[in-house]
Amino acid sequence: MNQCQGIITSINGQIAKVEIEGEAFPELFEILTSPEDSGVILEVFSQSEESIFVQILSNPDKLYRGMKVSGTGSDLKIPVGQGVLSRVIDLFGIPKDNAGPINQEKKMSIYSKAPPLNIVQSCYQILETGIKAIDFLTPIQRGGKVGFIGGAGVGKTILLTELMHNITLQQTSKNTGTKSVYSVFAGVGERIREGQELYERLKQSGVLSKTILVLGQMNENAAVRFRVAMAAVAEAEYFRDQLKSDVLFFIDNMFRFVQAGAEVATLLGTIPSEQAYQATLQTEVSTLEDRLIPTANGSITSFQNVYVPADEITDAGVVAVMSFLDNAIVLSRSVAQKGIYPPIDLFQSSSSTSSKSFLGEVHFKALTEFQKLLENYNKLSHIVAIVGEEELSAENRILYSRTKKIINYLTQPFFMTEKQSGKKGVYVPKDTAVNDIEVILSGKLDNIPADKFMYLGSLADAKII
Repeated sequence: MNQCQGIITSINGQIAKVEIEGEAFPELFEILTSPEDSGVILEVFSQSEESIFVQILSNPDKLYRGMKVSGTGSDLKIPVGQGVLSRVIDLFGIPKDNAGPINQEKKMSIYSKAPPLNIVQSCYQILETGIKAIDFLTPIQRGGKVGFIGGAGVGKTILLTELMHNITLQQTSKNTGTKSVYSVFAGVGERIREGQELYERLKQSGVLSKTILVLGQMNENAAVRFRVAMAAVAEAEYFRDQLKSDVLFFIDNMFRFVQAGAEVATLLGTIPSEQAYQATLQTEVSTLEDRLIPTANGSITSFQNVYVPADEITDAGVVAVMSFLDNAIVLSRSVAQKGIYPPIDLFQSSSSTSSKSFLGEVHFKALTEFQKLLENYNKLSHIVAIVGEEELSAENRILYSRTKKIINYLTQPFFMTEKQSGKKGVYVPKDTAVNDIEVILSGKLDNIPADKFMYLGSLADAKII
């Protein structure tokens, strides 16, 4: 088969235009390189009759007008499987952890079509996280999509790494089935320092041996950042489809994926859509999200950090991602300023699993009762802010206090912040959290001050009951 040949005619940032010579024409996403320099990596992004636009995935400084390029007949492939576990790789599968070469026994394309609907198999099973606020308020379905939505500095990355620690370590130790649980982390456009810190935390906690980290950090060009998420999904798909395992997929940050797509679209000169985002925004997000699904072979449960620019949750990029989520866990700056961690906004967060058939009678009843109290608490808090809690009626004072105790009880010391907080991290089983909240709702602990419920594990561990 003849490979295509061409000449670079223009370069604009991370985009180059290539004029094709001869009849052979490259496929979409095909990788082109240069006979002069094998380090040149170009990916076909769009096509016209006689020329193509390519994304420059390697160093743009190596390119010049008139440079000859040729097709490889293949799209971008990365090493997958057991040999990549515990490693940190970039978009091209090159190790970045100074731990030697990777055993590249098998490579896979970073692109694949979403599985057909007839093999999608929903798992009606709760994935326990050990984090009280999540397990009680927005329980996670195995194979579902969970988003942590918030502005800068509200703890999205800490929450993500805590989940990675808890679920991978605790679920693996409790797993009585035959399936292993693997984790894949995609660092898209985030700080290099955070990638290093995450690697060290996972190493210390013993989770790294079942984890792959695929990083395309903020110093990389937009074309690379745009593709890193796809590469990480390919790793997750291999474990699900070939090893028939359950996979936990973590991405930090989905907004940076959207942002990278917008940067590439700007360089291509396409007409922008709403709020200056690319017109293909929804398609690009769905191409990624539609691959993160459970099948009969195994499940991919995805946890996605979504940065909210200027704390504006109605931003079009944020809304595009949220439309695919089963659980939208909104992290609030105002809640964090009150010293409540995790700082979950109880009013804006939502879950598709909040039904009696999924949660069970006990959990559903406790959650429904708490939500009623919370609505009343929100109204009373305005009065308390003006005249104080003592001015409430006796009944309202009791209900207000109970709600405050549950809000405080849902705070929790994390394993990932032990050095910073000085408090030992705790894992609280979901059933224990539900039972504890039932006790608070019953009024048996009305004589205990609300402050005593801050940053506990279970009530039994804290010797309150």
